[in-house]
Amino acid sequence: MTAPMRSPGSSAGSSKSATGERAAGFGLSSEARNLHWLLTNLVEEVPGLLSVAVVSSDGLLLLSSDPARNNEQAVDNSSGPRGSSADLATIVSGLGSLCIGAGKLMDAGAVKQTVVAMEEGSLFVMSISDGSLLGVHATPDCDMSVVAYHMALFVGRAGHVLTPELRSELRQSMESVR
Repeated sequence: MTAPMRSPGSSAGSSKSATGERAAGFGLSSEARNLHWLLTNLVEEVPGLLSVAVVSSDGLLLLSSDPARNNEQAVDNSSGPRGSSADLATIVSGLGSLCIGAGKLMDAGAVKQTVVAMEEGSLFVMSISDGSLLGVHATPDCDMSVVAYHMALFVGRAGHVLTPELRSELRQSMESVR
């Protein structure tokens, strides 16, 4: 059940307006557009996902399921990070650091996945590569095994392309929409 890593609209002869091109990742490398496409597929294919964020090892939001964070839709430049994906990135970064520290203290090796089940939702954190993390906030009635499975697919597809250069490009694209 693996999908090819190509983004929609990447075929030759695609004619979009300037706004449509920007929203689809115009100006980004093919690897960055592919990661945006993979994130969109994750959100669309898995029932119960509320918010998804990819966070760098230093806690910066790289990718988000929040459309206003990924393109130019109604972004207020007067304030700092806001919205569920920015909040999720902060939580994922902190929880990831805590779990990595726990793994070291317990001499248990690298942390692969963290799941926090709450009364009104679930939080999943999975390592991608080089300290980057995938965080998912889901509804309380989500199928946890389905969420974890699709997160693992995302990590498997994204991990080998999430290079330092691509992380830098993604950071810059997220900062440009603030």
